[in-house]
Amino acid sequence: MGEYVDELLGVSLGDAKAVKSVTADGDRLEIKLKLGLPTSGGYGERLANGLYAWLQAEHAEAVAGLTVNIDVESEIRSHAVQAGLVPISGIKNIIAVASGKGGVGKSTTAVNLALALQAEGAKVGLLDADIYGPSQPRMMGISGRPELVDQKKIRPKEGHGGLKVMSIGFLIDEAEPMIWRGPMVTQALNQLLGETLWEDIDYLIVDLPPGTGDIQLTLSQKIPVAGSVIVTTPQDIALLDARKGLRMFEKVNVNVLGVVENMSTHICSNCGHEEHIFGEGGGLALATEQEAELLAALPLDINIRQEADSGFPTVVAQPDSPITEIYRDLALKVAARLSLTKVDHAAKFGAIKVVPSAPKQ
Repeated sequence: MGEYVDELLGVSLGDAKAVKSVTADGDRLEIKLKLGLPTSGGYGERLANGLYAWLQAEHAEAVAGLTVNIDVESEIRSHAVQAGLVPISGIKNIIAVASGKGGVGKSTTAVNLALALQAEGAKVGLLDADIYGPSQPRMMGISGRPELVDQKKIRPKEGHGGLKVMSIGFLIDEAEPMIWRGPMVTQALNQLLGETLWEDIDYLIVDLPPGTGDIQLTLSQKIPVAGSVIVTTPQDIALLDARKGLRMFEKVNVNVLGVVENMSTHICSNCGHEEHIFGEGGGLALATEQEAELLAALPLDINIRQEADSGFPTVVAQPDSPITEIYRDLALKVAARLSLTKVDHAAKFGAIKVVPSAPKQ
């Protein structure tokens, strides 16, 4: 069964190193799989069903008369980050959500991605790194100042099933403008990231500021990022800037997991007519050009905007809707692509301490 290719992973179970054990005992065949992505939200069951059907089709004689039991486990591990940086304590993986320009739905994508990963069974945090325009407190429906622990660490706020959230928006008035220069923004973000009490987080989704200027480049060099997601619309102008954002991550050696095309199409709620308001196929063209993957294409839908504005993003407001299904598929693709990247082994070894030898007598 190592040659079975799962549609989500895109590679065989053998190449994904997902086969933990195969045991035959009388008329029972026990197969244990272990994957580096969340499996308790339904994916594990789908994988087991797909593998069983494949065994029945491709190895019918070998499994004839056997009771086949397939057990799917999840072990989310830390993945490699940029050279010279180390993962942050309490966070296994940081995933940056970025856009080349504002107004393409980056923050809405980030919050729904975080909630979708949580719905799939992962432990998730959300860092609002958009210092000038923090929007995650409003989108998550959370207000109030976070708690200070032992005068050293800030306990993140929680919402919608325990999703941990930190934002400069919790520390300032919503209408207060952030008239800060680049170094102040960088320092603020480092404090929000490093001085927050993140505990046992599988994925920290970082909603980066829009753009590709000095601030974004500096933040990309200082945050230990395991993977990134680029958000764009199909519009040519947005694609120009998205291309710059993608290349920015390449320059700092951050793995680009793929592209999300937002506002890809609009279906009239009255007549059902479908129209590509911002163009068609731009996200796929960008992904193909840059040898990346188009992870999702999301519609221009009034519910996405209304639900985010109300503090109940689509994934929690309409958990069974077609749009939520797209977000959850996006979450699994992001986790699957990350699971196939290089694992960070530094955490297994403690800090290296050099002890000088005693002088010879």
